[in-house]
Amino acid sequence: MSYKEWLEKHISKHRKIVDRLKKEGLSQDEIIEYFDFDNMKEKEKDFCLLYAQNKKCHDIKKLNCYLCGCPYFVFNDNGIKKVGTKTLYSYCSIDAKNSKKFETDDAVHQDCSNCVIPHLKGFVKKRFDYDLDKILD
Repeated sequence: MSYKEWLEKHISKHRKIVDRLKKEGLSQDEIIEYFDFDNMKEKEKDFCLLYAQNKKCHDIKKLNCYLCGCPYFVFNDNGIKKVGTKTLYSYCSIDAKNSKKFETDDAVHQDCSNCVIPHLKGFVKKRFDYDLDKILD
């Protein structure tokens, strides 16, 4: 499965959960709190493959899963550009200080494992209405 296919499915799952919670009358703050890792792994087991392993994508105490598809992560399955002899497939559009690159013999990818920006409640609150479909552009 390509990254784009995964992201499309993930955005669809996210949208269904948010729409359901809004219909149930939850406030913005309650919806953000609902997306807490511990709550999601219990109530939305199919949202993330890591839930079944009780494993977080980022090692932080209060991980929020609302913006799993980071708005700053840029990826193209066909490659973005050539960097020397390698193909750049992904990068951080804000060049976050804790991000880094992962390189193979022929590819360069963004490694977001040390970046927690999209998983903090304050960040999510400021971007609660962000159109996740923009990530697909």
